[in-house]
Amino acid sequence: MREQRFDGSFAGWRKAARQLLNRGVAPHAVSWLGADSQGGLFDGADGASEAQSPTGALRIPKELPALLESAARFRAEDRWALLYRILWRVALGERAAMLAGDRDGSELHRRIKAVRREAHHMHAFLRFRARDPAVGPPAFVAWHVPAHDILESAVGHFAERMGNASWLIATPDGAALWDGRELRVLSPCPPALADLARSQEDPGEALWLAYYSSTFNPARLNRRVLQTHMPVRFWKDLPEGPLIPHLMSQARAGAQRDGQAQAVGLQPGRQVLIASDKAQPQRAAATELQQCRRCDLWARATQAIPGEGPPAARILLLAGQPGDHEDLSGRPFEGATGQLLEQALTLAGLQRATLYLTYAVKHFKAVDGMGLRSAGQARQSLNPSPEERRACSHWLSRELAQIQPRVVIALGQVALLAARERADSPREAFTLIAAEDPQALLRADPEQRQPLFEALVTALRLARTIDEQVHPPIR
Repeated sequence: MREQRFDGSFAGWRKAARQLLNRGVAPHAVSWLGADSQGGLFDGADGASEAQSPTGALRIPKELPALLESAARFRAEDRWALLYRILWRVALGERAAMLAGDRDGSELHRRIKAVRREAHHMHAFLRFRARDPAVGPPAFVAWHVPAHDILESAVGHFAERMGNASWLIATPDGAALWDGRELRVLSPCPPALADLARSQEDPGEALWLAYYSSTFNPARLNRRVLQTHMPVRFWKDLPEGPLIPHLMSQARAGAQRDGQAQAVGLQPGRQVLIASDKAQPQRAAATELQQCRRCDLWARATQAIPGEGPPAARILLLAGQPGDHEDLSGRPFEGATGQLLEQALTLAGLQRATLYLTYAVKHFKAVDGMGLRSAGQARQSLNPSPEERRACSHWLSRELAQIQPRVVIALGQVALLAARERADSPREAFTLIAAEDPQALLRADPEQRQPLFEALVTALRLARTIDEQVHPPIR
């Protein structure tokens, strides 16, 4: 077993790895010792190996060095051994060793992904604290504890965005200094710089904490998702870190029903389902709706989605339930569904601002039951059951009684059943038109989408015609 010593850097490893390859030393015959490693059991042992070795000029793909350099920032006991094993195999002609489908390649790309994620964490969760200009540079300092060796590769982000302002970023292993023109990275981190970064107080911190507290939305709280996107290990070094457990505790104690910061939620206002400002239609606060517990859907959805539109709208669009985008945004018909509806309304000669849009069931029924979707991953939905639809009919009845629409367009089977149950009431008399749900249209096969879309436009045009028979347009 050969104990290969080097300075612990990727450049030092690369030089040593090239020499070992030329000598035909196989990966299993090498023990890598970085700058901080102690002497081992086989110090001074011969590194030659009788295993198959690369012959002739070494040829490796041009993208391999960059992959290896990125993975070298991943902290693991076998980081240098894995890199050399992949390099050895690729030099022998096994290009699969650098691909995600290979056992070694899979681990290589997993580490690269972790390193990139850690760089993103530094960009997102590092907080600079301002210093008194009278004491001189650096003007801003920050302390950060990364899980991997990403300081040198990640700090260029701050040099590009901070302009001529000088700053210091200190970590347990190194420090980066920017004077407005030149970037220096020191390793290890000088103790004086570490003490400066960890002890600096920010006079503007109180203002930031007040802002963070006032914008924290307990109705959107999902502990698992929060901790995935903002790992707990960073909280201790964030000014808002100590606040987060308190705000989470408040949410569990009932602040979620306000749907916003407590100070905002306690302000006076009408607690109705629809907007009251005829000149400027807007979604109502709908606090009472957010507190609805008539069925169990509230426990799995992010929030209830109230109707939106002018209180005197003559046409009401009724869909079955919110979709993934609506559950996150808090408004009806958002995302791809909203874009599709906008296209159909334009072709039908209608404007969204003149319509009232709502759902028969106000909560999103998710397959996975998560309160928030994972990044880049949309959730699928299940159709609400008859019991869930009937439990929500209370809210639809209130909307129909307050708006008194001339025409109701039921988008999909769930909406059609809910509307039929209300259409028999003299108090809620309206003309009912059945149409395709835009959410279902998006899920349809490509060859079926165009005829379904045309049918939706036809239904919207029919609603417009019926409305104009009673309310002729002003020419």
